[in-house]
Amino acid sequence: MTARAHVPLSTLGRWRIGGPADLVLTPTSTRSLGLALVAARDLGKPVIIIGDGTNLLFADEGFRGTVIRIGPAIAAVRHSGPGRIEAEAGLWVPSFVRLAIGAGLGGVIHAIGIPGRLGGLVTMNGGSQRKGIGDHVEWVDAFDRDGVLHRLDRDQLNFGYRRSRLQDGSLVVARAGFLLPHRASEESRREAIAILAARRAKFPRIHANCGSVFVSDPALYQKIGPPGQAIELAGLKGATQGSAQFSPDHANFIVNRGGATARDVLSLIALARDRVAAMTGVAMQAEVRYVAPNGAVTAAHEILGT
Repeated sequence: MTARAHVPLSTLGRWRIGGPADLVLTPTSTRSLGLALVAARDLGKPVIIIGDGTNLLFADEGFRGTVIRIGPAIAAVRHSGPGRIEAEAGLWVPSFVRLAIGAGLGGVIHAIGIPGRLGGLVTMNGGSQRKGIGDHVEWVDAFDRDGVLHRLDRDQLNFGYRRSRLQDGSLVVARAGFLLPHRASEESRREAIAILAARRAKFPRIHANCGSVFVSDPALYQKIGPPGQAIELAGLKGATQGSAQFSPDHANFIVNRGGATARDVLSLIALARDRVAAMTGVAMQAEVRYVAPNGAVTAAHEILGT
């Protein structure tokens, strides 16, 4: 396990936004993840767990506590039976999908272009094309904040659209087991290539961003379409606040054009939510989580009174 003090959170998140964290611990194994949780508890300060910070917006003031960062050192993976894969939380999501494809397994191809760690994907029940990784999770091994490891079966995880029990913060994913359907590798590769090509064509790649900002809501989708389309119809595609901007490529992305602040991003989120609600009657929910200086993690639309 490594430890660093006064680390700029802008170097740890994909938005490249955020002030300094008091301490960052980086475990090098699942065992040291448990030890890191115990060490952080004993310091008596707030603790947050991150992977690549894909869905997080860090406060401009930073974080007065301990960050535990789960990365590629915790990324072991193995086949555990027909259609079954066990993988650790730090595994890169596209690598997990490619491994499944190579093994003649499907069900997770939709996640091929998601830039993040597997533990975060499971926690958020992340995915694309309105699919979620939770559909194929059999069990999760997770540490509590005292470093005790627990196994949770699928029916204990309460998966819903972009939701799971794991989001309450009391448990930290160490590894997960997946049961995947068999599918011809070549067929899966063709689908993966098509998904990646579509993402490259419409998603911003030049400026730092965290991916989709708002969750796709069925009521909004039925009335007007996905969040990006709603934001565009509200006249906000390309709109700016400071150095933050609704991407001209895809309006459900907010990009950092250089020097954007968390306040800039939150202002755009509030603006889009208000405009779309006035137009459709639907209040969009942010997929992004805001990390306050005291460690409170809140859906970004709940900040600034949005």
